Amino acid sequence: MHIVCSDLEGVFIPEIWINVAERTGIDELRLTTRDISDYDVLMKRRLEILAANGLKLKDITDAVAAMDPLPGAREFLDWLRARTQVIIVSDTYLEFARPLMEKLGWPTLLCHGLTVDDSGAITGYNLRQADGKRKVAQAFKSLNYHVMAMGDSYNDVSMLKEAHHGVLFCPPQNVIDEYSQFPVATTYDDLKEIFGKVIETGEQ
Repeated sequence: MHIVCSDLEGVFIPEIWINVAERTGIDELRLTTRDISDYDVLMKRRLEILAANGLKLKDITDAVAAMDPLPGAREFLDWLRARTQVIIVSDTYLEFARPLMEKLGWPTLLCHGLTVDDSGAITGYNLRQADGKRKVAQAFKSLNYHVMAMGDSYNDVSMLKEAHHGVLFCPPQNVIDEYSQFPVATTYDDLKEIFGKVIETGEQ
């Protein structure tokens, strides 16, 4: 049996923090795991920026509510879910993601959570599990699933390495250069071709 473990941002939806940066005019919030491979370093810096600018959870959720999935994402996800199980594994936060999950048809999402104080300020983040993307792929392998995985950033690489088939989707050139062992897809049609072949042939 096959299962797909997929990243969320950059695969099915735009980068949330980039949209927040554009909405607030705070350019440093544009940094993502495409730029900084250490997630803890990245998130601590983000929280410092939010605090320094008096931004609260509602400022983030307002930005997210105005976003839409990437063009063709919902259709591709529906195509994929009709053929195999799909789990979205993300380093985003449940508090951010809900509006976009609705627009994607409520796929299963494994992600993290936030600590928010009484004023609505984000004071911390709570990782569901360290190196959670790799461990999700590992767990499904232990259940005798043939795991396919896709993502676009540094924080997806351990999941792609753990999977039987790992694919980079529209990654930046620095990620392509560092992890040239993975095939690169640049369209949803590319992904259909790659995953469809594995699913239809029962490739192991």
